[in-house]
Formats: sequence, structure tokens, C-alpha cells
Amino acid sequence: MAVTIEDLYRNYGILADAKDNLSQHKDAYQVILDGVKGGPKEKRLAAQFIPKFFSSFPELADAAINAQLDLCEDEDVSIRRQAIKELPRFATGENILRVADILTQLLQTDDTAEFNQVNAALISIFKIDAKGTLGGLFSQILQGEDIVRERAIKFLSTKLKTLPEDVTTKEVEEYVFAETKKVLEDVTGEEFVLLMRVVSGLRVLQTVHGRQQLVELVVEQAFLEQALNPADPDTVDRLLQCTRQALPLFSKNVHSTRFVTYFCEHVLPNLSTLTSPVAELDIQLEVLKLLAEMSPFCGDMEKLEANLNMLFTKLLEFMPLPPEEVENGENSTSEEPKLQFSYVECLLFGFHQLGKKLPDFLLDKVDAERLKDFKIRLQYFARGLQVYIRQLRVALQGKTGDALKTEEVTTTDLFHNPPSYKSTVTLSWKPVQKTEAVAPKRPSGEEMGSGGSTKKQISPLPRRDARQIYNPPSGKYSASIGNFNYERGGFRGGRGRGFGARGNRSRGRIY
Repeated sequence: MAVTIEDLYRNYGILADAKDNLSQHKDAYQVILDGVKGGPKEKRLAAQFIPKFFSSFPELADAAINAQLDLCEDEDVSIRRQAIKELPRFATGENILRVADILTQLLQTDDTAEFNQVNAALISIFKIDAKGTLGGLFSQILQGEDIVRERAIKFLSTKLKTLPEDVTTKEVEEYVFAETKKVLEDVTGEEFVLLMRVVSGLRVLQTVHGRQQLVELVVEQAFLEQALNPADPDTVDRLLQCTRQALPLFSKNVHSTRFVTYFCEHVLPNLSTLTSPVAELDIQLEVLKLLAEMSPFCGDMEKLEANLNMLFTKLLEFMPLPPEEVENGENSTSEEPKLQFSYVECLLFGFHQLGKKLPDFLLDKVDAERLKDFKIRLQYFARGLQVYIRQLRVALQGKTGDALKTEEVTTTDLFHNPPSYKSTVTLSWKPVQKTEAVAPKRPSGEEMGSGGSTKKQISPLPRRDARQIYNPPSGKYSASIGNFNYERGGFRGGRGRGFGARGNRSRGRIY
């Protein structure tokens, strides 16, 4: 005989009045569990009543959880939402892992309100037991269906950073890092980016050693120990994505040497044959920009001379000779050579940065004829650059153009004899920081030391309205290196498109 609304209310009253003698009314709780087999009204009541008395009947714990799960899969979305809302009340003791696993699977719903309810429930149990909740999430990321895996990773990438510090303790963050490393053994490109976002935000990794660990993770994904196949768009895409993830991690203490070396030895020689993973992307320019951004953080390099020579060779390729003149002084060709400012800026900047490590390269390592050819090209390029800067300044109607100086300064440095590498320049696609001069004020008595000397003057902070004025004219420049969102896969383990699917997984409910 089916359980009615009256049965549920009557047995609820028995349990509510029992107080300390709840365990003696097992039959009353069983009636409430049987309510999941009733109609919509009975199911809604059961979804509320079952968790209320759950902790009082440990011998019926499995039956209670399974009854609630039946409601979580009901055809009526309102019943599902009610059951999901109450699920965190089952997250006690050993049940936390199971409840987290269940909620993670429920992320696959396409109903927006239900999806939001699952998110809220997951965050709720995070505050009960963060490590146990992560155990359920990572269990599904490693073994669950693709849709569940995808949404679980996105949940971590967006929600983990919003949790308070007393929830994401050091132990919890170390667990996240350890489990993420397991997941990274088999990921798509999009998953890699999201997981790097997760671990990059961990407080325990905000140290030099921590950032170095993150770089090691990226190096492993980048396959830097293998030769580059320029004809494979997935291989090229993987290298681009890995390099973009590593870029923010580099500093004077965390070096980019392995990436810069790989670009010089494997990418630059194949620059013209690289296959772009996206049709509208200027792959050569994108690669050169990445190399330029990494070069200031390059440490000691084993094959520095050979890599400088490769940069020098590519620089010559993109810097044309001036047109030949006939007897009357006119050009022998109707068209001026095209000056590829964007490409040359990247190569000049990279050469300038690495050249600091071998300042005699142009004098001792380059033969006289080649050096003469370089200076002719450099002089012609510098003249074209000056013309372009004048035209651009007119177009800017008197506005300042500090970003125009990258190529101007580097070309001037290389004209010196011997060449100079002392100038500090900013790449043109980087925001230009403008500072205003501040007159030093007279020090007060508190600012004077016992010897009468003043404290060091603090440099003014950059203005908040600092603007980027210039983008080079040639090639397809993006405002930010990391803005392309075209993850194709092809990462470790073959999760990517064209590499086969991950192992066989069961369908439907597996909890």
C-alpha cells in the first residue's frame, strides 16, 4: 500500500516528538523512506523529511541516501531541486566523499536552476569538509564521463578561488596540487588551461619554489624534449598554449631558458612552415611575440652563440636591403621593400635581450661582410622607421607615443661600435606606463635620521589612466597574448581531437 501525505505527516510527528528516543522508532522512519515511491506531493515531503532524521538511524544510512538519490533523478525538476538542496545534510563523516561524488555527477544537468542548486550544494559541503569534497570532485574528473569531467574542472576553476582561507587551508591546497598533477597526465588543451588557472591561484605556490613547480608542470605538457612537427596544428597549438601559461610565471628568479632555447632551436628554423591552429591567427607573429616576451627572463644558455646566430639570421630575413638605384638616382624597382615592423620588433627585442649575455657577438662571431650587410639593412630600416614615426605622430595629433620607441632604441643601440645592450625598452603591445614628475617635498623632522640624512624618495606609482597608444601596423596583433581561445587538444594521454577517447566509462548512475 502506497504511502500517503497523511502517513508522512503522522510519522514525522512521531519522530519529532520522540526527542531522545528516536532510535526506537525505526518503523516510522522507514515509512518516510517509502514516501519516495508515492506521488509528487509525497516525494517533495520525503525529500525534506528524510535528511532531517538521517543522523538518528545509522543502520538505515544507505537506504536513506539511496532514497534521496532516487528523488535527485526524478522526472519532476522541482522534486530534483528539493532533493539536491537537502543533499548537504547527508555529508557527515564517511558520507562526505559519496555525497560530493554524487553532486559532481549531477553537474551534468542542463536545467539552469538545477545546475545552480548543485553548485550551491557543493560549495555548502566544501565548508563542511573541503578535502572530502575535493576527493569526490577529483574522483569524477579522473574516472567520470566527459561532460561530468568538463563541468567539474570548470567548477574548480571558478569556485575554488572564492572560498575563504579557513576552508582552503594549506593541507587542502597541497591536496589540490597533488590531484591536479594526476589529472594533467591526460588532458585536452582547454582542460589544461583551466587546471593551470586552478593551481596558479593556490597560495602555497605563490613562492619562487612554487612558481618553479608550476613551470615544471607546463614544461612536461609542452614536450620540450621532442622535436617540433611544424605541419601538425595540434603540436603547434600545444606549444603556444603551454608557453602562454608559463609566461606569467617567469621572473628574474624563475627562468624561461628552456622555452627560449626550444624556440631558437626548433621553432625559428621552421617559422615559415608552421601550421596555424586557427585560420585567422598570424602564427609567425604570435610565435615571435611569445619569444620576445620570454627573452628578458632567460638565464644561462648552453648554446647561446648558436641561438643568437639563429635570431640574427631571422632578423636579416625580415629586414630588407634598400632598393638598388640606377644611374639617374631613381629606384630600379617601382615598389619600396615592405618593412615588417611587427616581426622585426620582436626579433630585435629578443636579440637585444640575449645579446647582453654575449656582447661581443656582432664583433667577434659575425664575419665582416655579414656585419656590413646587417648594418645596411638596419640603417635602411631605421630610416623607414623614422618616417613612419613622424607620420604616426601627425596622425596622433600631438599625443605622446612612448610605445613607438622599442625599435628606435634597439636599432640605435646596435649602431654603436661596439654594439650596446644597455637600453631598457618595453614591447609595443604591452601597456605604456606613464608617470608624472613629483617635486620632492622638504623632509619633516620625523623623516630625518639621527645623522640628518633623508629617507629614500619613493617613486610615484603609475597613473591609473595610463594608455596604450601604439599598435604596430603589420600583421594581426592581438591586444593580449592570452586572448585566443581555440583549445584543440592534443595534450598528454591523447584526450585531444583526433587522438582517440579516454577509456570506456559506464553510462548513467554510477554512485
